[in-house]
Parts: sequence; structure tokens; C-alpha cells
Amino acid sequence: MPIESPHSVYLTFDDGPHKTVTPFVLDCLKQFDAKATFFCIGKNVVEQQELYQRIITEGHAVGNHTHNHLNGWKTKNESYFQNICKAASIIPSTIFRPPYGKLKISQARKLSTMMPQPFQIYMWDVLSGDFDKNLSPDDCLKNVLENIEPGSIVVFHDSEKAFPRMSYALPKVLQFCKQKGWQIKALPQ
Repeated sequence: MPIESPHSVYLTFDDGPHKTVTPFVLDCLKQFDAKATFFCIGKNVVEQQELYQRIITEGHAVGNHTHNHLNGWKTKNESYFQNICKAASIIPSTIFRPPYGKLKISQARKLSTMMPQPFQIYMWDVLSGDFDKNLSPDDCLKNVLENIEPGSIVVFHDSEKAFPRMSYALPKVLQFCKQKGWQIKALPQ
């Protein structure tokens, strides 16, 4: 569901940081003076600490995407929360996105009341489909351009698998948003 915002859109990137894909994303965002939100996997942050710091230094938001990209539907609650807490120990953020968008109601309830700090869960209303190897780069772009509107939360992936489609679509989406006069912002935290 979009955020109530008359002149802003929110680009998000799941699964990074990735040593070659994330720098491409950051360079594109800088070129368009855009900010985004990166939902990071904890183990990738451990492996790419300098890149993770670059995301923060350049003014983007970071969120928790579990430590090992766990599917909430297929993971027992206790293991799921331990994995999220492990990621939280290196990603100090109160925003969360479940991998695959799959989260049990009991998990969502617990995350929104966790102490000392509850998590705000962010999903999306525009799915680029960049992760789908059967989708053409142009179809990925169309998925975004035909559905984006002010307030939209768009999901891309800064991963090797998504790169052929995301790298084609992202600059064109950024250009489209600028032409519309929309600000490209990080999600509220």
C-alpha cells in the first residue's frame, strides 16, 4: 500500500549489499540526487562492511532483512526471531522487510511489539520483478512504470540474480520520476 505522499516515491533494494551491484545502485541514485532504503541481509553486511558504510554515509536508510534471508512461512518463530536479532546486532534499524514478503501473522505481531524497540514492517505496492530470470529487462521496467504513483514503495534487488533487469530499469525509473517532479526518498523510520 502506498504511503500518503503527494510528491514522493520510495525506492527500496532488498538482499544486499553486493560487491558489484550495490555500487552500481549507489552511483545511479547519486546521479539523480535520490535517496533509497536498503533492506540488508546481515551476513552480507558482515562480508561487505565498507559498502554498508557507504550506503549510510551517502544518506540512504537501511533496514533489517534477516541475517540469512529466511522465509517466515517456512521458519519456526523462535528461529526466525533469533535470526532477525542477529541481523539487528549489526544493522541498527527499526525497519524490517520479510524476505519473499512472507511473514506469519504471529511473527508480524511479535515484531511490532518487540522490546526494547518494535520494528516497523514495510512491504511494497510496486514489485519490479527484477528477480525473475524469465522476465525481460523491458518487462521489469514496464512493471514499475505502469504501477508507480506518488507514495509508491517500489522493490528492486541489489543482487547478482536481479542485476540484468534492475540495471536496465533503475536509471529509466529514476529519469521518469524526475520528469514527473517526484522526490525519490528513503522510507520514514
